[in-house]
Amino acid sequence: MEAGLGDYRSPLKKEDEVKGPSGQAATGPLRTQHGSPAPSYDDEPIVGEVTDLELKKKGEAAFHRLGWKRLTVVLIVEAIALGSLSLPSVFATLGMVAGVILCLGIGFIAMYTSYVVGQVKLKHPHISHYTDAGRLMFGKFGYEVISVMFCLQLIFTTGSHVLTGKIMWGNLTENGACSIVFGVVSAIILFMLAIPPSFAEVAILGYIDFVSIIVAILITMIATGVRASNADGGLAAVNWSAMPKDNLTLAEAFIAIANIVFAYSFALCQFSFMDEMHTPSDFPKSVLALGTIEIVIYTCTGAIIYAFVGKDVASPALLSAGPLISKIAFGVAMPVIFISGSINTTVVARYVHGRIFSNSVIKYINTPMGWITWLVLIGIVTVIAWIVAEAIPFFGDLLAICSSLFVSGFSFYFPAIMWFMFIKEGSWYERKNLPLSLLNILCFLVGVIVLGLGTYSSIWDIMDRYANGSVKDPFSCAPVS
Repeated sequence: MEAGLGDYRSPLKKEDEVKGPSGQAATGPLRTQHGSPAPSYDDEPIVGEVTDLELKKKGEAAFHRLGWKRLTVVLIVEAIALGSLSLPSVFATLGMVAGVILCLGIGFIAMYTSYVVGQVKLKHPHISHYTDAGRLMFGKFGYEVISVMFCLQLIFTTGSHVLTGKIMWGNLTENGACSIVFGVVSAIILFMLAIPPSFAEVAILGYIDFVSIIVAILITMIATGVRASNADGGLAAVNWSAMPKDNLTLAEAFIAIANIVFAYSFALCQFSFMDEMHTPSDFPKSVLALGTIEIVIYTCTGAIIYAFVGKDVASPALLSAGPLISKIAFGVAMPVIFISGSINTTVVARYVHGRIFSNSVIKYINTPMGWITWLVLIGIVTVIAWIVAEAIPFFGDLLAICSSLFVSGFSFYFPAIMWFMFIKEGSWYERKNLPLSLLNILCFLVGVIVLGLGTYSSIWDIMDRYANGSVKDPFSCAPVS
């Protein structure tokens, strides 16, 4: 019976080795009876074996499946979630006029800086995450500092989704259990949804995510509108104002502004998402589509719900729809709370995992060791996010801290610096460069102001809340405020 293909190694048997004239074994390569060198298969893989090269090819293929439409969906998953739920209370603080102006103005600036990020990615294709851009700007030190900022922002954002999940479960059950339990349940769901490592897979869930948030917002708008119409005096009696609220402090104003900034934080993950695109040059279509959708949704959500509810609008806004309708709205919003939160875990874990296993096929997460390390890593990220949610148990300030410390850089002053360093050609004051130079200076100033005053305001407000006892203690069973 002939040997199977898997057992075939060489056309010469050991006992048939070529002899020299003296009867000694000849040195040098073995030769066939025709005098040609005998082929050696010692370094060839046995048929059926999977080589590291094949695993690498499969991994690369799996992580380069995004087109511009799917990129738009993934950006929507990352961006349109928590931000939209906080904006009506922002309008209640800043007033209708300032709220609309800031939503539009910050939105257009964020669209432009996102375009700059895309330009940098095209010019430097090796950039896989924002941290690589940090190395390009500031060397090894910049790489490490921006790595810490990148990871903390994504973990804090995941923590915000854990906190929103706690608020949701408390609302649905009328605080029927310890809020720590609700946080643990939310963290487990976020962990499970973060298991798929490819953003192309997340894009499939993104369609559910987008429909979820739109329907939840519409339910909230309709419910608050009906309640306002049926109240004494109707819509005319709603106590909304075009001007900022009375006795507005600097801290309150900048916490509100920081919440708008947080809503437009999609540039943070753009390098990571574009790294999976099969045609990266298509990115402007995604930026334009996402920016337009965000500006419309955020401005309309903030203005309309504020006009229907007035100065007492809650944050997140779903709490303002009334006891029954808020339960329905939270139920509908459940996918966006957890799908949008899980993508932040995926991004930070992909960065850390890729950095640890940069020279190994393990980084492609298509081997047993790859999956084991991946699951351990997203578990660690989720636990840290849960701790953040328990330590800072109030929604608006947690978003404000994220915006002030991190989004101010990733969405505003870092892109401005990158434009001057990598995109601008010639002197900044040349006629062809002057308009964009001034625009990027504005972006830089916006980021620095939010970083300084926003961080001060967030810390001051947190300390004040704990001092006057208006929030529960960390890691307590009390309902989330």
